[in-house]
Amino acid sequence: MRTISLKLPKHLHERLEKESRARRTTKSSVVRESLEKTLGSSRIAEEASCYGLARDLAGSVRGLPRDLATNPKHLDGLGR
Repeated sequence: MRTISLKLPKHLHERLEKESRARRTTKSSVVRESLEKTLGSSRIAEEASCYGLARDLAGSVRGLPRDLATNPKHLDGLGR
């Protein structure tokens, strides 16, 4: 494993110590688990998809057919 060093505000360090004592584990273990949860969350994976990047735009164009992406008649000539 690699080692890193970081600075924590007093209140956060106290919470980390309390959590590690409650779990009967090391502070490093608690930090690793927290990082895994945060960095491995589905939110990050979702934001990396095309839909994740443009989800706020989905459904924002009015007047289009509801089945635009699924009805074969709307897909004729696509990609030509």
